[in-house]
Amino acid sequence: MAPQEYVQESLAGIDPAVGGVDPELPLYATTFVVVDLETTGGAPDGGGITEIGAVKVRGGEQLGVLATLVNPGVPVPPFVTVLTGITQAMLLPAPSIAQVLPSFLEFLSADAVLVAHNAPYDVGFLKAACAAHGHRWPNLRILDTAALARRVLSRDEVPNRRLGTLAAYFRTSTQPTHRALDDAKATVDVLHGLIARLGGHRVHTIGEAIEFARAVTPTQRRKRHLAEGLPRTPGVYLFRGADDRPLYVGTSVDIATRVRSYFTAAEKRARISEMLAAAVRVEAVECAHSLEAEVRELRLIGAHAPPYNRRSKFPERVVWLKLTDEAYPRLSVVRKLTPGDEAYLGPFTSRRAAELAAAGFHDAMPLRQCTHRLSVRTVTPACALAELGRCPAPCEHRITPDEYANRAATPFRTACRGDPQGVVDALLGRIETLSTGQRYEEAAVVRSRLAAVLRATTRMQRLAALTGIGEVAAARPAVGGGWELALVRYGRLAGAGVSPPGVHPRPTIATIRATAETVTPGLGPTPAASAEETERILSWLERPETRLVEMSSGWASPATGAGRFQTLLMKATNAASHQLSSESP
Repeated sequence: MAPQEYVQESLAGIDPAVGGVDPELPLYATTFVVVDLETTGGAPDGGGITEIGAVKVRGGEQLGVLATLVNPGVPVPPFVTVLTGITQAMLLPAPSIAQVLPSFLEFLSADAVLVAHNAPYDVGFLKAACAAHGHRWPNLRILDTAALARRVLSRDEVPNRRLGTLAAYFRTSTQPTHRALDDAKATVDVLHGLIARLGGHRVHTIGEAIEFARAVTPTQRRKRHLAEGLPRTPGVYLFRGADDRPLYVGTSVDIATRVRSYFTAAEKRARISEMLAAAVRVEAVECAHSLEAEVRELRLIGAHAPPYNRRSKFPERVVWLKLTDEAYPRLSVVRKLTPGDEAYLGPFTSRRAAELAAAGFHDAMPLRQCTHRLSVRTVTPACALAELGRCPAPCEHRITPDEYANRAATPFRTACRGDPQGVVDALLGRIETLSTGQRYEEAAVVRSRLAAVLRATTRMQRLAALTGIGEVAAARPAVGGGWELALVRYGRLAGAGVSPPGVHPRPTIATIRATAETVTPGLGPTPAASAEETERILSWLERPETRLVEMSSGWASPATGAGRFQTLLMKATNAASHQLSSESP
């Protein structure tokens, strides 16, 4: 064999554009570069390649051939010479891999799919060689004919998936000889034989072929047709069962691509496999942009509670920490707020989170913890907390209602709606006292309570800043030009749209406003939507590229509010996480 042979037999139709192959490209229109290597054996380390053979084909037509011996720079083991017939004398005048790589990488081209038999072996050597000689490995799609044969051919048809066995089965025009070009040409014929069998498995595109070659389950293979015909737009998708009940709801900027991923080897979740077995169809809800898709997903999950969704299923299951309306108020965990409630904190996603924050307030201020309804006229026996000095004993009238309000109730209201400095100082002081006394476990408990208080107050003040505004119109640059538009009323997404490129967005905003949902305010910091929905909207509004177009009133948070303790909150949270990880077995 000549030291190097590089023949480009046809230039017709070769796309010079740089970029990965579209997974939707039909197999008959896909350009394949079929590669085979001969090596000195061992692990890939940037060397060891003795021969490269590559054939470029598309639609059954051979487009080009590259074949060259490669001087590995090391002696060829005798067993390799016996197997391949390649001797040390043949390799001495051959170019090194550093000289061959540029031509080989150019031959691959970005619009091609690399094919090899037992591809991880050949690709491993090529990647190592690129890394060793300063070349970037191209981001190519790779198809392994050995893996594809394992999916297409049964044991009754072929006893194994070796290249020689498959070449005999498909009666290839070139028989494999353990020489790179011959083996590459044999692999081409094997590839064409396997592609001819893929139609019966409803595999017609290169993306489907690559995924089919992977270890997908029979259920994924059987239900693959559910992903057909879906739009490639932002939106929400619903897997529905035989009774039409939503089984699972998700969102994506490209519905078709995301749904197809459920039928690939990358999807390994057991509950999703169970869901796919029960699903009979997939419904798509197209949305203007990603924010509308996220909000619709939350609402659909909240409305239907799909059995295979784990998060956001019960938005109504929140609790609040409320200061009761009585002469000597106390903290109470309640399911909902009622008209007249003024001092409250939340929403909390669990009762445990609310009780942890309540414990922080009890550590910081003399709020009573008993559940009796106290009278300003009748004395009630004191509990043990009063004897321990942990309660000012309003039950025995040791403190007047005004004094109690100044020392306990008012500080709670101030911390929730404005400045939690008093609570923070009290809890930090307690942590310092406990740490000085080497009572570190107790100090860690107080630290957790401090984090709970700051997390809850920061969240509520952040939510309330937006949900108190009657209407906000905002715009964000769209990927393809134009603007993504959102109309938010009292923290709820009331309308969404996209203005075309080159067109002023205000007419589109006017149209959205005319057809937007009517929203009326209610109680609390989340009067018109779930806290999770408002937080998704906040994240979208707070991005640097988002522009506030119109607002019905000002958007502001307290200058001395809980947000200024963000660094302290992060430190407390990180310390708790570190402690938890160190205590794990």
